[in-house]
Amino acid sequence: MSQDILYREADDRIPVTELGHSLYAPRRHLQVREVRGRFQRWRRGLNVALMSAFFALPWVTLDGRPAIWFDLPGRAFHLFGMTFYPQEFMLLSWLLIIAAFALFFVTVLAGRVWCGYACPQSAWTWWFIWVEHRLEGPRHRRLKRARRAMDVDTTCRKGLKHATWLAIALATGLTFVGYFTPIRDLLTALPRLEASGWAYVWLGLVAAFTYLNAGWLREQVCLHMCPYARFQAVMFDRDTLTVSYDAGRGEPRVPRRRETGTAEAGDCVDCGLCVQVCPTGIDIRDGLQHACIDCAACIDACDGVMDRLGRPRGLIRYTTENALAGQPTRIARPRLLGYLVALLAMLALFAVNLAERTPLDLDVERDRQRLFRVTPQGDITNVYTLTVRNLDNVDHRYRLAASGLAGLTLDRQRLEVPAGQSRQLVVEASVDRHAIHRPSHDIQWHLEALDADISLVRDSRFLGGTP
Repeated sequence: MSQDILYREADDRIPVTELGHSLYAPRRHLQVREVRGRFQRWRRGLNVALMSAFFALPWVTLDGRPAIWFDLPGRAFHLFGMTFYPQEFMLLSWLLIIAAFALFFVTVLAGRVWCGYACPQSAWTWWFIWVEHRLEGPRHRRLKRARRAMDVDTTCRKGLKHATWLAIALATGLTFVGYFTPIRDLLTALPRLEASGWAYVWLGLVAAFTYLNAGWLREQVCLHMCPYARFQAVMFDRDTLTVSYDAGRGEPRVPRRRETGTAEAGDCVDCGLCVQVCPTGIDIRDGLQHACIDCAACIDACDGVMDRLGRPRGLIRYTTENALAGQPTRIARPRLLGYLVALLAMLALFAVNLAERTPLDLDVERDRQRLFRVTPQGDITNVYTLTVRNLDNVDHRYRLAASGLAGLTLDRQRLEVPAGQSRQLVVEASVDRHAIHRPSHDIQWHLEALDADISLVRDSRFLGGTP
């Protein structure tokens, strides 16, 4: 009987089949075709503007200091004349929340236009493709060179291409480090090996990642490394504006050379240009895909073909799923309005916090080793340690005062703090013992700049015995 059970268990086992191929698809190296059109002009113009700002801003100075400078050793962030410190981390939190809601709003409204028009990965990839096209020729020539053995001409062109890529990558790394170290000082120190070790490390890392991501990985970053492509599906709806193929108009596809006399042929002539110009290598005619970055290269390519055939544009266009189905598109919808309200609320709160920002900070800590001291004159004294931070860009002189108890006096009332620095001082607060009516009193510390309209108040406690 036991043998029957064993045989039965053996018969119930799942058969194992050996596959003759790998489960991992090899990467298909893309040779992207250059395309011209209205959307590519807008994309290139935006890319040029953003990249010009990236490379130019480290060279801009205000009052002898970089306009944008992340001063990590000094623990300060200088932004167009304003200086922020770690104590103001809440403002950075507001900025991150605003950026998140802005991304959510744009995604629900118009899909992945951020990826196609403003993402640094896309911008640098298009720049590298532009260099490749200028040095190795258009797509068909690059494909021909890839199929034949290396010769002197191909070697020289590829070598010049990679040298140009490396130069762009090094310029990118240098500019990136220039946001953390004044770039003029950096350029002087680098060749003399006088820059900090971290400057060389980060310059090399940013240059290496720029060269690899924009020159070699390219679409793999968008397909497999970027998390935005993965969670966008939960943010789309039927009214999200995306690049779409009008299958009702384009199908059935009939090549141009075969469509003569075919009455039922669609407008798509199956030329394949929409695939050749796509930086991620997808076929938009297969429907919405997570790899589509909404760059509209396929729209410009298809519009060019439609113009040559004398047919109306828009076979591939920015549209919504409802519009393709012949249904009205709703712009004002709950999800989109919710993101918009949240974004506007965050912007308003950030503006209020920025407007109420005081370039001065004061920490008050009462001496915990001794509750209070009674002087020979009969006064009760508390000792406090004050830390005054000048968050402004200029030196200031301050006046210190305290209130909350009648006759409360301080042994120090004036101090000066240089710009962007802090000063710690010990202050004795004294009051006549007859003014004390309970063990603890609430008092207020007042700090006021003598040379500017800057002031703040901090609460503390004054301890003393009952009379």
